[in-house]
Amino acid sequence: MESGIIVEYIDRQKIFCAVILEIKNSRLRLLTENNREVSLSSGRLTQHGSTVLDISMGRDRLVEVLRETAGRRSALAQQIDIKELWEVLNTEQEWIDLATMTELCFPGPRTVDHESAVIRAFFENRTYFKFTRDGFFPHSLEHIEKSTAQARETVRKERIIEAGVQLIRNGSRAVAGQLSEEARECIEIIKSVFLFGKESPHYPLGKAILAKAGITSNDALFQLLVTLGEMDENENIGLLTSRVSVQFSENLFEIASKKVETFRRGFDENGRRDLTDLPLFTIDGQSTLDFDDALSLEKKGDHYRLGIHIADVAHFVKKGDHIDQEALTRGSSVYMPDQKIPMLPSCLAEDLCSLKAGELRPAISIMADLSPAAEVLDYDIFASMIRVNSQLTYYDVNLVAEEHPDFSILVDIAKKFRRRRLSEGAVQISLPDINVWIDSSGEINISHINRESPGRMLVAELMILGNWLMAKFLSHRGVPTIFRSQQGPKERLYRDDGGTLFQNYMQRKLLSRFMLSPSPEPHAGLGLDVYTTATSPIRKYFDLVTQRQIRAALGLESFYTAEEIQHIIHMLEQPMSTVAKLQTNRQRYWIFKYLEKRIGQKEEALVLFKRKSGYVVLIPAYMIECELPLSEGINLNPENLIQVTIQHVNARKDMFSVFAG
Repeated sequence: MESGIIVEYIDRQKIFCAVILEIKNSRLRLLTENNREVSLSSGRLTQHGSTVLDISMGRDRLVEVLRETAGRRSALAQQIDIKELWEVLNTEQEWIDLATMTELCFPGPRTVDHESAVIRAFFENRTYFKFTRDGFFPHSLEHIEKSTAQARETVRKERIIEAGVQLIRNGSRAVAGQLSEEARECIEIIKSVFLFGKESPHYPLGKAILAKAGITSNDALFQLLVTLGEMDENENIGLLTSRVSVQFSENLFEIASKKVETFRRGFDENGRRDLTDLPLFTIDGQSTLDFDDALSLEKKGDHYRLGIHIADVAHFVKKGDHIDQEALTRGSSVYMPDQKIPMLPSCLAEDLCSLKAGELRPAISIMADLSPAAEVLDYDIFASMIRVNSQLTYYDVNLVAEEHPDFSILVDIAKKFRRRRLSEGAVQISLPDINVWIDSSGEINISHINRESPGRMLVAELMILGNWLMAKFLSHRGVPTIFRSQQGPKERLYRDDGGTLFQNYMQRKLLSRFMLSPSPEPHAGLGLDVYTTATSPIRKYFDLVTQRQIRAALGLESFYTAEEIQHIIHMLEQPMSTVAKLQTNRQRYWIFKYLEKRIGQKEEALVLFKRKSGYVVLIPAYMIECELPLSEGINLNPENLIQVTIQHVNARKDMFSVFAG
C-alpha cells in the first residue's frame, strides 16, 4: 500500500471513497470524497485497488476524482440484483469470495470498480446474504422472512414516531376524524405509556415519540391527552389503570336480554311460596335503581313476624354461565360520585333482578318470629314469589319513623337487636358518611350522611339480622359458604355504642381484619356466633355465592364444595381490592376537587396523634386525614379541636395541606 492509492472504508453506515495521503505506523491519513482529512488504521479499509492518483495534482482535483469514482461505483452497484443472486445461490449454503461474487455479478471484463460495486450493493442490502471480509453467505428463507418483517416493522415505527411528533406539535388543531392511521395508533401508544409507564407494551416506542416531541413530564403528557380529546380534565385514571370493564359486551347484553324476555313470557312458580298479598316495601337511597332487599312486618298475637326478602338473582344468573363468569371477574358493583359500574348488565341489575314496585319477582325470604324484646323465637327461609308495594327512601322513613306504627316497631326491633349484639361484645363504630355527588351542571355537592338516622339504622341492623340467620341456616346444616369472622379489637376505647368522634375514628383503626372462610367462626366485631352476607346479590358476588348455597339447601340447585368456595374467595381477592381502592380514591379525588376552590378557607380539625414532623389531624367536615406541620409555640394533644386553614389542594396529584389557623 502506498500514497495515492484509492481506498474505501465504512463510517456511520456509509461507504466512503478516499485517497491515501500518508502512511505512518499502520495509520493512514486520508482525504475523503467529502473533502475531509481523516486518520484510521489500515484494518478499517473495506477495499483498495491498484489505482494510484498523483497527490500533487491539488486537493480540489483529488476530491473531484474521488467523487467521480464513487459515483461510478454506485452506478454499477445499482445494476446488481441481489435477490436474483440469492435465488440461484441459496441452496448451496456456502461462502462465496469477493472475486467469485464479482464474476457472477459482472460476467464481462472487471475492474476494481466492479469489486467495489459488489461490496456497496451487498452492504446496502443485507437481507439476503451475510456480508463479512471473508465473503458472502446466503441466508436461509426463514432468516429472510424474519429480517424482512423486522425491516417493515422498523419502517412502520419510524412512520409512527414521525406522525406522533407532528400530532403533538399540532396539539388542539388535530381533528380525530382526520387523523392518519399512524397518528391514531400513536395516540393509543402514548396513552398506554401515560397509564402504565414501563409496564406498557409500547413503552420504548412511546418514549421515543415523547422524547423527540419534547414531552418530559407526566403532567405535560396528561394535558396533551386532554387537548387531543382522549381524556377529560377529571379523567378517572385509577379506573383506566385497573382495567376494570366499564361496559358489557354485546353478546352478554344479548344473553341478559333473552333472560328478561323469557321471564316476561311466563314463570314457573312451582315450589315457591306465594307472598304477593304481603305488603312489602324497600328502603334505599334516592338514586337507587337496583333494589335487592325488601321488608315486611306482621303482628302475630304476642310476637312480630319480620320478613326480609332478597331478590333471587341466582334464579336468573346460573352458576358458570357467561354472565356469572363476568360477575366473578368484576366481583362487585362499583359506586363512585360520578360513575356507577354494575356487576350485572343493567337489564338484570335494574330490571329483572331488581325488586321494583308492582313487579312480580322470585325471592329468597327469611321470615323471623320475634318477641317484643327482639329475640328470635323461630325463623324459616324459603323460596318465594313477592311483589313490592312501595319504594321508600331513607328520608321518607325518617319523616314518619316515630308516628308510623310499622316503622316505629322496626326501629325498636333494630335498636334491641343492636343492644343484644353489643352485650355479646360487638364493636359499634358510628362515623358520618360523606356523600359526594355531581349534579347535572357539573357542580360538586358534599353532604354528611347520618348512619344513625332511623331509616339507615333499621335497614343496617335488619340486614345484619338477615345475614346472621342465613349463616345459622347454613352452618346448622353443615353447608359451606363464604362465612365472615373477626377477632376482637386490639383495644377498646369505649363501651357499647357510645364514644366520641375521636374514639370512634381511632377504634376503627384498632379493629382486627375480618376473615373469609368456608367454615363458620364467630364474628366478634358484630357480636354474633356466625355470619355471612347474602342480602346484596345484585351488587356483590360474595352474596350471590351464599344465596346459591341457600338455594341448594332448598333443593333448587347443586351445592358448591368447600374447595370451590375457597377458590372463589381467592379469585375475588384482587377484584374486591380493586373495587375498594377505586371507590375510596375517586371519593377522595372529588372531595379534593371541591376543596381546590376553597384554599384559604378555615376548617375545624381534630388532633389524632403526633409524628416527628407534625400532627395528624382529621377534618370532620370531609372525614379527611392530613398532616399539620409543627409550629413553634403550639403544643397539641390527641382529641384537641383546633382550627386550620386550607393551604394547598391538587386533586390530580392527591395533594392536600393545611396550616394552623
